[in-house]
Amino acid sequence: MAQSQSIRLLTFNIAHGRGLSPYQGLRSFAQLQQNLIRIARFLDRQHIDIAALQEVDEDSHWNRRINMLETLRDQTALNHAVMGLTNQRPGPRPLNYGNGLLSRYPVRNWNSQRFHACSLGGKGFLFAEVETGALSLGVVNLHLDFRSRKRRILQVDQLIEFLEQVSNEQAGPGIPPLICGDFNAGVRRSSDALRKLFDYLTQNANYQLLPVNQRTFPSPLPSRGIDFVLLPPTCHVIRCDVASVYLSDHRPVLVEFRVPVTSAANPPDPRACAAPNGP
Repeated sequence: MAQSQSIRLLTFNIAHGRGLSPYQGLRSFAQLQQNLIRIARFLDRQHIDIAALQEVDEDSHWNRRINMLETLRDQTALNHAVMGLTNQRPGPRPLNYGNGLLSRYPVRNWNSQRFHACSLGGKGFLFAEVETGALSLGVVNLHLDFRSRKRRILQVDQLIEFLEQVSNEQAGPGIPPLICGDFNAGVRRSSDALRKLFDYLTQNANYQLLPVNQRTFPSPLPSRGIDFVLLPPTCHVIRCDVASVYLSDHRPVLVEFRVPVTSAANPPDPRACAAPNGP
């Protein structure tokens, strides 16, 4: 008998934890920690199952060398964390940051790719297979370049090459991966990277782009939509919201969807049995 499982996914560029400040180096250790606690409380209030985060610092001088993903994991019910560094600079003034994924469910496999090696401004994507108990769900957490349209297109080409490799290696039909993140581009511009990726995905499967006609950047008064979730056709949307919170210069996008599972028994819902360990 076919059944389904509900998943609540969030994509959010946390802007190095600085909140609405123009630069994280202007924030004190206490201010950065407090904003991270606010983000953690928001994640728990929304009962998020999977959080795909961009601009997450692992060890950077400009934010007092706080390991942000570990801090958020410690403050939420999302006990599984994977970090994909897209920028690595060692030395006395390190800059190590990238894309992070927090999950209520275990992560079986993951792969992080940088688009290019650099000491500042590095972008890339993180791919993770999340084991929900009833199925394996592939998630791509993506951050594209903000300066150059040509560079974004080359970066999408690299992602498409990776997606084709994953498809070729997949055993059985499975569920195509969902893709989310900060695209630094909207879908209306036909010559930009998001449109190219969306066209590619819709040629192979009927992907859905969310949110529709909602703005995410820059907060507090966003004028553009650049943060998106691309859902494969096997995912049935329940709701999509752009949250009006002031935790970053981006607004988080929350998508709740159902995925079909083929199991004789209902998988346990950890939200019903695991109390949040946040503040």
